[in-house]
Amino acid sequence: MADIQMTELKPEEKEQQKLERLQSTLNRAYKNVPFHRNRFLERQLSPQDIASLTDIEKLPFMKRADLSTHYPYGLFAVPLRDIVRIHTAPGTGDSPSISGYTKADLLIWKKLVARSLEAAGVTEMDILQIHLPPGLANWGRDYKDGGETVGAGVIPNSPLSLSKTLMVLRDYKTTTLVTTPTFAEQLMEQMFNEERNPNELNLKRIILVGSPVERDIAENLEGRLHVDTWMNYGLSEIPGPAIGHECTSHCGLHINDDHILPEIIDPNSGEVVAKGEKGELVLTTLSARAFPLIRFRTGDMARFVPPPCSCGSNFMKMTWLKERADNYVIISGIKVSIDQLKEDLKAALGIASPNCNIEKTKRAGVEIITISLEIDNQLFSDEIKNLEKLMYNTEEILSERVGVPIKIRLIQQRS
Repeated sequence: MADIQMTELKPEEKEQQKLERLQSTLNRAYKNVPFHRNRFLERQLSPQDIASLTDIEKLPFMKRADLSTHYPYGLFAVPLRDIVRIHTAPGTGDSPSISGYTKADLLIWKKLVARSLEAAGVTEMDILQIHLPPGLANWGRDYKDGGETVGAGVIPNSPLSLSKTLMVLRDYKTTTLVTTPTFAEQLMEQMFNEERNPNELNLKRIILVGSPVERDIAENLEGRLHVDTWMNYGLSEIPGPAIGHECTSHCGLHINDDHILPEIIDPNSGEVVAKGEKGELVLTTLSARAFPLIRFRTGDMARFVPPPCSCGSNFMKMTWLKERADNYVIISGIKVSIDQLKEDLKAALGIASPNCNIEKTKRAGVEIITISLEIDNQLFSDEIKNLEKLMYNTEEILSERVGVPIKIRLIQQRS
């Protein structure tokens, strides 16, 4: 069963344990990771200077670019012989971001995912089905491990079509579905298009991951599919899913702050905002041995929800907002850098400054990135088939690099 130790601790005991874990993390990072050590020294600090949880504000931020810059193993805090799993996520430059896990890391993360499932009411009596896009395949393994820890029957992640997914949901008597909001909406529309009654299914709940969900969308899924919805928050880089999860109040997400320390900052000044104000979510891992994150800027906008919570949990709580603090777009749970995509587009087309507009759209119910590209002198070709081939090849290159579908739409040059 999931680790519920922190809910049993008194507030002062909880804060002390968090501080001890933070100091242990900082000492390990300072000793074993040159990147972190140099950042301490640049500010004339040592781990001993962090004597309280608020002292972490003395330290600089980590950004996504740091993960790609130190590809592949430059941010690992343990020897490679201690690494038992390696994850890859799209980076911000030519290199992807790599994260690693020790056996102890995986055990902790398994318990945290199990904790989020238990908060949604999942038990050993449930059958858990996972349907996540290729870019979140790592999360599929995490939810499988978490589901098995709870004791549920698990149908692992697999790339099934909508109709096959519906067949498995019905025939295997699935009670819990873990998927993205976009796929959940596709599934709902497919059922009604095929005139399938939701009462054919045993489905009780859908756990929505990858992107924030407006309450009206959740209520639409609940009303039409006769289910409860539960939102989970995570990062595609590290540690993974279930950093935060909804409770029975359905008013914000509890953060597993016994293992992850959250802050909310003003994205422009970098200063911590007042309680209840919105800002950029910053995370520090407290128990990750292989790959510590110290003041990692997520780009996600959020605000803390003041205690207490009606569910009785003493974990910190936040509202996850749709707006972003960076120039990224979320496609089926994958964060894509618009700035990096523009650089990749330049390289693929072989031109210096393509005139384009990049946005998230839907095609046949699937979230994609659409690039509206102006045809100008840089792109003009007498042979239409040559231009079509260039666009097709560019779509393939970009889709592979960022891990999400890309569609290029040619438009006339603006006057």
